[in-house]
Amino acid sequence: MAVSNRQRRVPVSTPRLRATAEAALRALGRADLHVDVTVVDDSAIRRLNARYLRRRRTTDVLAFDLEADFHATGPSRLMGEVIVCADTAKRQARRVGVSVALEIDLLVVHGLLHLAGWDDHEPREARLMHEREREILAETGRRAPARLWNGLLDPR
Repeated sequence: MAVSNRQRRVPVSTPRLRATAEAALRALGRADLHVDVTVVDDSAIRRLNARYLRRRRTTDVLAFDLEADFHATGPSRLMGEVIVCADTAKRQARRVGVSVALEIDLLVVHGLLHLAGWDDHEPREARLMHEREREILAETGRRAPARLWNGLLDPR
C-alpha cells in the first residue's frame, strides 16, 4: 500500500488514509492486493480526467484498475490506483456538513469499490454501492452522519 499527498491546500493524514484503505481492502476480501492512493488538487485531477477519460473537468475520485494489465506477465498483487481530489472533497464536505477527512475516506472507499468491480452508473447499482460504502466506513470505525448519505441512498 502506498499513500501519497501531492497537494498542499487541504490538510490530509496519510496514516489515516492508509488505515481506511487497508480496512476497506480487508472488507472486500482483497487485503493481499497492493493499491496506490494519491491525493491531488483540482488542476491535477482535471488533467488526469482529460487525459484518461476525455472529460475536461474536475472530479472527486478516479480509479484505475491496473490488475488486468499485469496478469499477462503472471500473477499480480497490484489492484490499481485511486486518485482523490482534496479540493473537490473539501467542497463536497462543506456542502453536506462533514469533515474533509471523512469525505476523503469515503472517496477512497468509493474508488476501491470501483477497483473491486462495483459500478454506480445505474440508480440501483449506485444505491447498492453507497450502502456498501457506508458499511465499510462503519467497519473502519468512521461513523458517517446520516446527512452524508442524503441523496445517495434515497430510493429512486
